[in-house]
Amino acid sequence: DVQLQASGGGLVQAGDFLRLSCAASGFPFVDYAIGWFRQAPGKEREGVSIIANDGTTYYADSVLGRATISRDNALNTVHLQMLRLKPEDTAVYYCAASPYGPSWSLKLYRYWGQGTQVTVSS
Repeated sequence: DVQLQASGGGLVQAGDFLRLSCAASGFPFVDYAIGWFRQAPGKEREGVSIIANDGTTYYADSVLGRATISRDNALNTVHLQMLRLKPEDTAVYYCAASPYGPSWSLKLYRYWGQGTQVTVSS
């Protein structure tokens, strides 16, 4: 079975940092781009960061300079470290896998994890 297990969320204060992890199984991880998306209450799901299968990274303007995405193909994991967290970063964070390469289009992601809640208090 395909699994994407997101973890590492929690309640933090503004200015703190978090490291989110995404553990994948059940599909050829090395062939997939992995993206982190987030959805705040009442808002549409939006892209945060993507890492292509060749390691190329992409960041949304809202997290550029505060986020670092990395992948470990030996362990089938992707990490997203976010620094200087802001209240507007509060959302459920999802990792997803795309066989079509890096894209901000949610429709191109074949597999989705269950999400991990990140809450940033001011």
